Amino acid sequence: MTKNKKTLVLGATTKPEKAAFKAIEMLVDKGHSVLALGQNMGEVAGVKIKTKAIPIKNIDTVSLYINQSRQRDYYNYIVEAKPKRVIFNPGTENPEFYQLLQLNNIKVEEACTVTLLTLNKY
Repeated sequence: MTKNKKTLVLGATTKPEKAAFKAIEMLVDKGHSVLALGQNMGEVAGVKIKTKAIPIKNIDTVSLYINQSRQRDYYNYIVEAKPKRVIFNPGTENPEFYQLLQLNNIKVEEACTVTLLTLNKY
């Protein structure tokens, strides 16, 4: 790992069988700062899941675990946070959002956060 990449997991959940849960666990395990936003409050690996979008700064990565239609509610929130990149995990692909992010100089990455962490390519 080269450095701590402050990451927002959008679509966080306390369900251990879900990829968002595994991503939070692995991010914490690898020493990254994690913020979590989900539909229900809870905690994963010591990270409290918030249910309301709070202002965020100095964010490196947003890892999406919500479908295309739910993403629209977060377009402005994510663009205003100015992350370096947004990871679209499998099932979250959204060409409309890609364009908006790219217009704002935010890197779009179609990938799996868990796989990137496993391969040390995060």
